[in-house]
Amino acid sequence: MTSRRIYLSSPHMGGTEQKFVQQAFDSNWIAPLGPNVIGFEEDLEEYLGEGIHVAALSSGTAAVHLALILLGVGHGDEVICQTMTFSASANPIVYQGATPIFVDSEPDTWNISPIHLETAILDRIKKGKKPKAIIAVHLYGMPCKVDEIVSIARNYEIPLIEDAAEALGSRYKGKNCGSFGDLAILSFNGNKIITTSGGGALVTKNSERKEQAVFLATQARDEAAHYQHSQIGYNYRLSNICAGIGRGQMEVLGERVTARRKMHQFYDDLFNGIPGITLFREPSSDYFSNHWLTCLLIDTNLAPFSPEVLRIHLENSNIESRPLWKPMHLQPVFNGCPYYGEQVAEDLFTKGLCLPSGSNLSIEDRARMTKIIHEIL
Repeated sequence: MTSRRIYLSSPHMGGTEQKFVQQAFDSNWIAPLGPNVIGFEEDLEEYLGEGIHVAALSSGTAAVHLALILLGVGHGDEVICQTMTFSASANPIVYQGATPIFVDSEPDTWNISPIHLETAILDRIKKGKKPKAIIAVHLYGMPCKVDEIVSIARNYEIPLIEDAAEALGSRYKGKNCGSFGDLAILSFNGNKIITTSGGGALVTKNSERKEQAVFLATQARDEAAHYQHSQIGYNYRLSNICAGIGRGQMEVLGERVTARRKMHQFYDDLFNGIPGITLFREPSSDYFSNHWLTCLLIDTNLAPFSPEVLRIHLENSNIESRPLWKPMHLQPVFNGCPYYGEQVAEDLFTKGLCLPSGSNLSIEDRARMTKIIHEIL
């Protein structure tokens, strides 16, 4: 008999989600607005702190798209984007008719390299194309080098979009990820640390920007008795039902972060002392990762197996693992887009693997993974 599948990162309900969803049914708020949407936004604002305003949306991708619109990105513009990320960080740049300018990672956090970022800015300015925005990602929950990146963005007066889709619950120098950028992005997709089934949020420190985001996300309908539209809008608002799931999930966010970090420690113990295997961890005490996904690097010159051999071995035992994000500058859809850097992101992609990291993995799941990994060792 085939063993139950162990997933990379599956949804984990806390128990009170149905209460908020039932309230939506009882009050007939079956719409992309309502008490749960307002409550979910308030929960996130209280959690992030620092005078934050949150607009709950249908996806993290929608949040990136609206952030670019709010910053005036349009046809012919250029936006700098971290190359080591999921495609949703970069696709909305193309939605706006702009060109992504991809920048390599640095090896400490795997996020955008401040050195190559500044090189890219200076070269684009020299070419007469000052970037309209910078998209920096907290990859797999690991905070980027916030101080350096924020300093560069301010020095060249380029707005910073902080993609914290994978980093709710992570902190840099004690401050929550999602509170550093001019605008920030959250995701509540089914595989994230908390979920609304599908959903996201745009984060801003400016209440007027939040109001504009909500306006655009609800088809940009002008105030009038009839339906009147003076600009293009989008159907990007989060539903009241999904927001109800999010309210329940916010009650257990701290527990979910703790559980993910315990999974990281489990792998740290499991692979301890194995030649050629390096676990992705915080570079210093300034960084606190939610360890949304635990990742490792495998040096095939020293390790007893390659990332692909380990992935297939796990898959044959019905355990899901996955290569790291393939860098955006290597993706066929972005062929020809400018790229600044060396081969850090490419090497990470070649050597890396994401391991099952869900907060709902049981003692039995961990014992099974231990047995399977010991077999290949």
